[in-house]
Amino acid sequence: MTTPTIPTIDLAALTGAPEQAAEQARAVASAFDQVGLVYLTNHGVSLERMHLLYDEYQRFTAEPLEKKERLSSGDIWYQRGWTPPNTERAVVAGGQPDFKECYFAAPLESAPEDALDYPELYADNRWPAGYATFAELYLELGRAVHRAGEALLSLAALALGEPADTFTRRIQGGPHVFRLLRYLPLSAEQIEANVLWGEEHTDFNLLTLLPGGRFHGPTGERAARPDDGSGLFLRAHPDADHPKGQLIAGTPPPGCLVAQVGQQLEILSGGRFHATPHIITAPRTPGYSRLSAAHFVHLHSREVLAPLPSCLTEASRRAYSPPVLAGTYSIKTLVDIGLAPPSALDQLGYRHYARLAEVRAD
Repeated sequence: MTTPTIPTIDLAALTGAPEQAAEQARAVASAFDQVGLVYLTNHGVSLERMHLLYDEYQRFTAEPLEKKERLSSGDIWYQRGWTPPNTERAVVAGGQPDFKECYFAAPLESAPEDALDYPELYADNRWPAGYATFAELYLELGRAVHRAGEALLSLAALALGEPADTFTRRIQGGPHVFRLLRYLPLSAEQIEANVLWGEEHTDFNLLTLLPGGRFHGPTGERAARPDDGSGLFLRAHPDADHPKGQLIAGTPPPGCLVAQVGQQLEILSGGRFHATPHIITAPRTPGYSRLSAAHFVHLHSREVLAPLPSCLTEASRRAYSPPVLAGTYSIKTLVDIGLAPPSALDQLGYRHYARLAEVRAD
């Protein structure tokens, strides 16, 4: 069997003739079933301005540790500000944290009541002092990538035979985050030990969009991709010829975004779409780093996470039960990947048993 093809989806089709949107929706349906990933063109994101943001982030990552730690936000589960290296880990990585440092911010405003229900998921943004354009670029580009995600979700809904707004109305007010990442240089010993920049995992949100990245050489200069084995790789859905799935390079055509299916979208589709297992591999040459960005589109935290009625079968009900609020799902996953403490699970369910204990103690 040949390697599955990753299609390039033209988001301009949504404003064209209905048959154009239908053709693109069919391509989305096939890709989200086989590989869980597509490339996007006519997405409206300035990749030139992305490099300006990367310049600002590169400058921030070079700051002294104590300055970066002022923006480290374990109190809000690292959902805003700077995340230090060796913090986050993939669920199936055997405890090995990812070799990266990150910055989180929310590009869209949220309602005050959402911050009361989920204070960590809807926390205020935190910005570094002395960076005049960092927040401006961050919000501008995060919102542009989010709009591209909304367009793709409209096509994904059409791919399932649903109204175009099936997903987009459920993400309004969601805890969306735009994340900058710097994958750290590895030593020769780490490379020899096959240390990965990011262990294989699937994203727990609805949809992830990647607006490209860039490599930096051992002296910090921008560099070309050092080798064909470094960067994003995804695992195609297993089939009879490849029962473990094929690993495929997720290198988009020039100027395109990458978009991946998250666990929430897999659940809503009843398994017709597959969350994309992906891995970030490091170059075989020591000293290289990589800057990249990812925008995570989420359901609103009070949306119920269960297969859509049109995707509900006995098998999908069994596979994705019980239904759960998207916010509860997020909290559980943040505990699993090491960003939230296990005590965060105590927030789920009734928390006032102490009242009875106090009465009985009198």
